[in-house]
Amino acid sequence: MRIAEIYKSIQGEGFLTGTESVFVRASGCNLRCWYCDTPYTSWRPGGEDLEVDEVLRQVASFSCAHVVVTGGEPMLFAELIPLCSGLRDAGCHITIETAGTLHLPVECDLMSISPKLANSTPGVEHDAQWHDRHERSRHVPDVIRRLIVEHPYQIKFVVDQPADCEEIDRYLEAMTEIERDRVMLMPQGTDSLRLEETGRWLQPYCAEQGYQFCPRRHIELFGLTRGT
Repeated sequence: MRIAEIYKSIQGEGFLTGTESVFVRASGCNLRCWYCDTPYTSWRPGGEDLEVDEVLRQVASFSCAHVVVTGGEPMLFAELIPLCSGLRDAGCHITIETAGTLHLPVECDLMSISPKLANSTPGVEHDAQWHDRHERSRHVPDVIRRLIVEHPYQIKFVVDQPADCEEIDRYLEAMTEIERDRVMLMPQGTDSLRLEETGRWLQPYCAEQGYQFCPRRHIELFGLTRGT
């Protein structure tokens, strides 16, 4: 399994915000969001190939009960199945971060799904090939339906502009299986100033519409820094 990094930090997003967690970051992704804050796992994937037992050994060395398997897109790797099984045997609470475009029969305690809106697609001028490929691949509703039936879940939408909220409304009208109190809207941005600017209008919008506002606490605490 190609791994970019394994580290312990504070969960900055979602229901478990503030929870001390070990992060296992897989390297490789089937999408290319223009705003990706971990380009070393997508646009320029790096890292090293590790056996599942080695990943489990490194995770155990942190003596932490919560583990987040993220990426990139961890669902690209069949090794995720035995990895989650090993984490379960070790008594870990497992969160998987995914865009919801791929399915594997994995064990987890929280499936954290971040469906990609139209705002994620890279411009043709940036990369024409990935513009088309990303747009074709970013929305796979049957996969998301399967994931939310099989696992406890949270849905996180990245919001860049007010118009994105209209797309989210249309998305949820078509995906009635998604429980509204599990939907979170998260401002797009990799610095505190940008997050604060978007949050000023997005947070009251969430309160009005019955969504949860999802801050990015790790950015606020550490900035855009690897290993946090």
